[in-house]
Amino acid sequence: MSITSDRPATTPGIGLIDAEWVDGPGGYTGVEPTAEWAEEVRRLARARNATLLAHNYELPEIQDVADHVGDSLALSRIAAEVDSDEIVFCGVHFMAETAKILSPDKRVLIPDARAGCSLADSITADELREWKAEFPDAVVVSYVNTTAAVKGLTDICCTSSNAVEVVASIDPDKDVLFLPDQFLGAHVKRKTGRDNIHIWAGECHVHAGINGDELTEQAESHPDADLFIHPECGCATSALYLAGEGFVPAEKVKILSTGGMIDAARETNAKQVLVATEIGMLHQLRKAAPGIDFQPVNGRAACPYMKMITPAALLRALREGKDEVFVPDDVAAKARQSVERMIAIGNPGSGE
Repeated sequence: MSITSDRPATTPGIGLIDAEWVDGPGGYTGVEPTAEWAEEVRRLARARNATLLAHNYELPEIQDVADHVGDSLALSRIAAEVDSDEIVFCGVHFMAETAKILSPDKRVLIPDARAGCSLADSITADELREWKAEFPDAVVVSYVNTTAAVKGLTDICCTSSNAVEVVASIDPDKDVLFLPDQFLGAHVKRKTGRDNIHIWAGECHVHAGINGDELTEQAESHPDADLFIHPECGCATSALYLAGEGFVPAEKVKILSTGGMIDAARETNAKQVLVATEIGMLHQLRKAAPGIDFQPVNGRAACPYMKMITPAALLRALREGKDEVFVPDDVAAKARQSVERMIAIGNPGSGE
């Protein structure tokens, strides 16, 4: 991946509000998300012929100003379909890369190129090459939450919605290398019963930190609540244990992607739902089902990388045309194949 942050703005002179941003250790600051800011963001986007995309884990004000909000795969598909010159992807870097892979003719910007991902960074392309050398005949299945370089070395990508179907579609005699998330891998192994699936020991540090003790305590104190659990969470196994042992009715435990959580929120009859994922998701859930009391299993589960996409960073991106994301053509072509194979198997849902 190559990212530049010094390319001149393609629309010089636009921008009327008096705003200056400061580049601090946690990202760009100095701009408040006022109504004037939102109006200026939308005006600049129109002037650039840009579509604003925001992930479910972004700050509420970023979600509210975006043209589309959702999971990374859903947003990347939208990026490929919209009639825009530019895509401004408010998310982390691997998501902007995926959008570029699926829409190579569009200019893709990320408001702060330093917004990384602990899960995507838990395996490099070189590490994957070494792992493949140990199992030369294995089929490589990569979660969509990976870099373009890793996707380019992958046979089939998957989402949390179709990971089980993707692995089940592979010849049962073939070894499978599943990466990078160990918790999703454990879920897939449990569901498929395969003994020849090898799982990389990676994790999202935010999801891994939502533990089983917290879930058990919350479930005991909210006995009538549904449980929405993201499969990246460290507490996913605990949730299934609670259901299996009868501590929580099995029908109340739902292992879901973030897109699946939105669908389930609209369908549940519960008055309260405990949510185990990054807390930015609560904003969209509350909008989708305002009559339900959504509460986080862990209220500290905030991704610092997602929160680097600040109002100041977004304004900077639109005023200065920064930061642009590039994926080499040869890497993009191989990565696109692994993503397209994923889409053809099972139901990939909205994304991670």
